[in-house]
Formats: sequence, structure tokens, C-alpha cells
Amino acid sequence: MKNNLKGWLYLLPALLFLSVFMIYPLIDVLIYSIEENYNFASQSYSGIGFYNYSYVLHDQFFIQALKNTFIIVIITVPVSTALALLISILLSSIGPLKELFQTIYFLPYVTNTLAVGLVFMILFKKTAYTDGMINLLINFFGGSSIDFIDGPYAAKMFVMCFYTIWVVLPFKILILTSAIASVNPDYYKAAKVDGTSSFRIFYKITLPMISPMIFYLIITGFIGAFKAYSDEVALFGTNLNAAGMNTIVGYVYDMLYGDNGGYPSYAAAAALILFAIVFTITSINLMLSNKKVGI
Repeated sequence: MKNNLKGWLYLLPALLFLSVFMIYPLIDVLIYSIEENYNFASQSYSGIGFYNYSYVLHDQFFIQALKNTFIIVIITVPVSTALALLISILLSSIGPLKELFQTIYFLPYVTNTLAVGLVFMILFKKTAYTDGMINLLINFFGGSSIDFIDGPYAAKMFVMCFYTIWVVLPFKILILTSAIASVNPDYYKAAKVDGTSSFRIFYKITLPMISPMIFYLIITGFIGAFKAYSDEVALFGTNLNAAGMNTIVGYVYDMLYGDNGGYPSYAAAAALILFAIVFTITSINLMLSNKKVGI
């Protein structure tokens, strides 16, 4: 009994932190989401129900934000993870200048997100003076200029996904490079003695040994991609609805503080819908990882 009490005392600071900054806000958001016609000024509402959820799910801006978010998630998470794995393998196989290349690949991670976004906007944005460096390259190879920032939806989504992959890639490379370096070299020596091919060594030894890190990056990648917002602001400005590039988190922010803000009940409903989506996908990924991860 005394040991149990001591254990709970050790956990008390963490429990207090979780209660104040996670459990209480979640309950508060849940209450806001079911209060219909909530008036922020008078702190009053007309009733309890699910009208806020119905409104959000039928709002064209939320539908667009949901579509954008899912496209970003579906494209950037697998592509960035696969690229990070490939680059990590290449970095692990080289000898000279290995540390230099690792530093170069890690630089975008320590660079301010908005600063990187501004650089991307300069590279892709057409202005009265220039079509941007990317369009200059396209023209050099015989193509026509494309307005990646204010032009077609597909072009804007391409820039958004490319930018997101660029931003998240360094962290994934760091994690996977460390994971590959931690694999016991005796496994590789034994495989080479048996004359095993490089591909089979990777598939049978390296991949199973680093699979926990791969699934960790996939799970955190899904969570991070669903929370995307600042990247879009860096590229397309604060009026993401006008650009057609808003995300679910951006929609929540707009409902609270944007030009059409002052609707905490709608923001709460959208936030809980996002929570439900992320929770469901994370749970599925965790169940798959328990079956597929090899140690």
C-alpha cells in the first residue's frame, strides 16, 4: 500500500499537467460543441444538440479543408517516409563526407518554417517582374509557365505537398539513419558470409530491425499532417479559404479568430471531428504495427 502511494505521488505532477492542459480543455471543447446558438458575449445558448456538427459537416469551407488535409496526408506521409528511408540507406553506405551530407539534409529542420515558406513562394510565385525560378527552368526545357501560388488547384497542391515533404524529411532522415546505425553489424557479416545479396540483406535484416522506427514515423507523420496549418499560411497567406487551400486546423482557427470568427461552438465541433479522425487512424496504425513490426 505504501509503495502504491509513493508511485501515485511520483505520477501526481504528470497527472495534474494532463488534467489541466488536456483533459479539462477536451471536456470544455465537448461542452462547447453541443451548445447550440452559443453567444460568446453573453455566454448563453439556446439548447443542447448536434446542430454544430451538422453545420460544420455541411459547410463548403470545411469540406474543402477536409479534402485538402486528406490529400496532404495521403501524399506526404508515405512519400516522405520512403524518401527518408532511401536517403538514410544511401547515407549509411557512404564513408567520406558522411557527416557533411547528414548536416546538409538536417538543415531544413532547424530553419524557421515561415522562412522556408517564403523561399518556396519566391521560387514558385509569378510576379510582374519574374515568373519565378521554377518557371524559368520549365521554360528552359520548353514548357509554359504555371502560376503555382495563385493558379490552378493542382499546381497549388503540388507546391503544398512538395513543401511539406521538404520540411518533414530531415527529421525522418535523422531518425532512420540512427536506427540503421544501431543494427548489430554481426547480422550483416553473417549474411555476407552466406553470399546474401544486398537487396535481401536489406529486406530480411535492415527493414525488420528498423520497422519500429518506420511505424513511429508513419504514426507521427499522420498526426503532424492532419495538424497542418502554418505551412499553408507561409505559402498562400492568411486567407486560405480564398486560396482554396485551407486545412481543418485552419478552419478551426478561422471560426475562432478569422474574418468570420466568433463561433467557438463551430470551432469546437470541427476540432472534435479532427480528433476523432486522428484517433481512429492512429489506433489503426498502432494495431497494424503490433502485427507487422519485427524486432
